[in-house]
Amino acid sequence: MSAAPDAVLRSIAPYLAEWATFHADYRGAPGLQLAVAYRGEVLLDVAWGRASTETDEPLTTEHLFRVASHSKTFTAVMVMRLVEADLLRLDDRLGELVADLAGTETAELTVRELLGHQGGVIRDSSDGDFWQRHRPFLDRDELIEVVGREGIVYAPNHTFKYSNVAYGLLGLVVERVTGLSYAKVADEMIVGPLGLRRSGPEYAADRAAEYAAGHTGRTAHDDGRRVVPHVDTRALAAATGWYSTAREMVVFGSAHVLGDETLLADSSKRLMQRAESVVEVRGREIGRYGLGLDRRRIGERELVGHSGGYPGHITRTWIDPVDGLVVSALTNAIDGPADPIATGVVQIVDLALRAMAEDADPVPPDAPVGRYANLWGVNDVVDLGGILHVIEPRLPEPATAHQRLVAGQDGLRLEPVPGFGATGEAVSVERDDDGAVTAVRLGAMTAWPVETYRAAMASEDPGARLGRMSL
Repeated sequence: MSAAPDAVLRSIAPYLAEWATFHADYRGAPGLQLAVAYRGEVLLDVAWGRASTETDEPLTTEHLFRVASHSKTFTAVMVMRLVEADLLRLDDRLGELVADLAGTETAELTVRELLGHQGGVIRDSSDGDFWQRHRPFLDRDELIEVVGREGIVYAPNHTFKYSNVAYGLLGLVVERVTGLSYAKVADEMIVGPLGLRRSGPEYAADRAAEYAAGHTGRTAHDDGRRVVPHVDTRALAAATGWYSTAREMVVFGSAHVLGDETLLADSSKRLMQRAESVVEVRGREIGRYGLGLDRRRIGERELVGHSGGYPGHITRTWIDPVDGLVVSALTNAIDGPADPIATGVVQIVDLALRAMAEDADPVPPDAPVGRYANLWGVNDVVDLGGILHVIEPRLPEPATAHQRLVAGQDGLRLEPVPGFGATGEAVSVERDDDGAVTAVRLGAMTAWPVETYRAAMASEDPGARLGRMSL
């Protein structure tokens, strides 16, 4: 009988951490938090790397990250809760809700148009250098001024136009309808009900020591990084101000799974999750967006979630609202690989679940599970769902960068399928007197345990230490 999906996910959780942290290291990220939940249970919560390159402080699972545009999902939940309470309607117009905006171009925009980025509102104002810390983020008066002066770029419902200013306006709507500050509503509607301890809607100066430092990106491979200090996002907190951890992001993400009505009824979640916009440029689809959530198909999964880009932090969360899988990856550099890591984790999960459903021979107890390297790359031999897979962890798409190993009477072979590699060929394993693997051949070429290979490559004569290779 096949194992249950949650049991399979628990079994591969260590490898998900190994793959993700290797990929973050290979891509040069300072640090990574990664969490995975399934049907409300957190199965993986891991941190790797440094919280700051200036202090070399190790990153932990408790460090706070600015999750930036994930804030739009938090704000959308708050709006939908007001709709469920009959305090707000999606077709209410902005000018009726925020008196300061009456008579402006944006006055006729509806709440729904703002949520779905269909209002044609300017993205950040004509001077968005607050994203580079040239000046503070817009305060409430500046936001109102920007909207009155230059608010509309496209006619409403003409096309999708992503806008931080639009979500800043939704923050004003939340405050106007409730009579409370955005932060207070966030606490009452989201932070409190979910029991979050390390999440909030704006930079908390009294917790400064708990934040992972942000870092600049690189324009060349050997560029150094500089720390980017955290700042308030002020009137744009509803668009980009929130902080959290990977663990608490998957807790929040699990509340978007159908059947969990901790925050919203399923009817509201379906409305948020369906595609409000299909985003195309010159005939090529580049994305889909609902109400405060973007959408992507990864394999057979239809996922919702959001990314976030804050000065120094890049983050990504994916949610399967039907199956219940939630993945969140948080990185502390402007060029951090949060999206490919979160996407790759989803793909590895699906490799394991697909293997679980097949009737395969048991994995041999002496299978050479591990990470191996040679002149041509790195390969992981890993048991995913009861089938041995070979995955190249440097590549961002495990769904396409993998092979299977099959057991036969003559030992292991690469799966006999069409391909440009050594498909169908034998796998040989060399061991020392204690039975530890010292080398493998996945087809024609020898590879060594990665620690052995790296130590050899750091020596004066790698070939002498490894054999079967010369430099």
